[in-house]
Amino acid sequence: MINQRLKQLRLARGLSLEGLAAEMGGIVTKQALSKYEQGKAQPSPVVLNKLAAALGVKAAHLWSEPSIRVKFIAYRKGSGLRKREQLKVESFVSQELEERIRLQELTHQFDNSGLSIQTLHVKTLEDSERASEVMRKKWNLGNDPIASITGVLENRLIHVLEIDAGERFDGISAVAYDEEDCVKAAAVVTRRGVVGERQRLNITHELGHLVLDISKDIDEEKAAFRFGTAFLAPAEVVFREVGPKRAFIQPEELLLLKRRFGMSIQALLYRLRDLGIIAESYYKQWCMDINRLGWKKQEPLDLLPEQPQWLRQNVLRALAEGLVTQEEAERMLGETVKGKEPITLRQRRAFMKLPLEKRRRILTEQAEKMAAYYKQDLEWKELQGGDIVEY
Repeated sequence: MINQRLKQLRLARGLSLEGLAAEMGGIVTKQALSKYEQGKAQPSPVVLNKLAAALGVKAAHLWSEPSIRVKFIAYRKGSGLRKREQLKVESFVSQELEERIRLQELTHQFDNSGLSIQTLHVKTLEDSERASEVMRKKWNLGNDPIASITGVLENRLIHVLEIDAGERFDGISAVAYDEEDCVKAAAVVTRRGVVGERQRLNITHELGHLVLDISKDIDEEKAAFRFGTAFLAPAEVVFREVGPKRAFIQPEELLLLKRRFGMSIQALLYRLRDLGIIAESYYKQWCMDINRLGWKKQEPLDLLPEQPQWLRQNVLRALAEGLVTQEEAERMLGETVKGKEPITLRQRRAFMKLPLEKRRRILTEQAEKMAAYYKQDLEWKELQGGDIVEY
């Protein structure tokens, strides 16, 4: 229905009714747009095309019904999101997931076996620790620190989405289901612009919300946080590199550990306390030192945030294989995409109309260019294989 789709797209773009009316050049009022969204009126074909252009979609898309149902797992307690901001986030995530699932289907990516949605039972905070070990084992990650958390999730069709939001918003997680209630994809959402160490913990924290089935008498945020820190810094590796018990840790050592595990100093100290490596009193002393040094808001040696790659890679793939148009690719990426234009039928006909001698000359020149290329690049010969060797 156009009313549901229209509201979803408008909110996902962060537009008010007045803002959308302005984007359309004022051909309709915000009151008229409100009636469209409530299903009390239908736009004319002219208005429909203007709506589609303002929202960056085809007119037919406004008439389509959502192909998925999105379930949002959890907002952080005290996130402070107003109702309007929450609707914007949810509309954006729903729209993004629907589009990415379409891209998954176009590129034949159907394996959701890596998605374990709320299947790991947590009755104590120590269960969160064990759950992180289970997920690492299931995904064959070993115990070493992970260079790209974003890459690990995207390889398993857990999409990492970034959104512009206020400072009190850290993240949310979501799952997309089809009409038969089968999981199609999942997403973790983080705020754009945060430093790398905070981004990584936000992502693993939201991963915790996705995979953990947390008992009602356990604090969900603490359970997800414990999962996230354990996923980034497995206990076995931390004990090996830091030691089983420490009475004193130099700031320089903490900075080295920050780069090693991709975690903030504050999160690392919390992790060391959870594992019993440092005492509660020493942890509290470090908290006071962090405040004194001004590290609570700005730590030294900020890590660069990770950049999600799945969307760009698969849009370019779909474009190259002719599965999406140039216009669709640019809309999905929000930027101009330079692609190699295929030879059109008109160009072929124009070539065939050339005199025979000119056509031969053009083909000869192209052949000479390719011959020169293969003489310089001998790697292709290696790909052909050499002599047959029997073993």
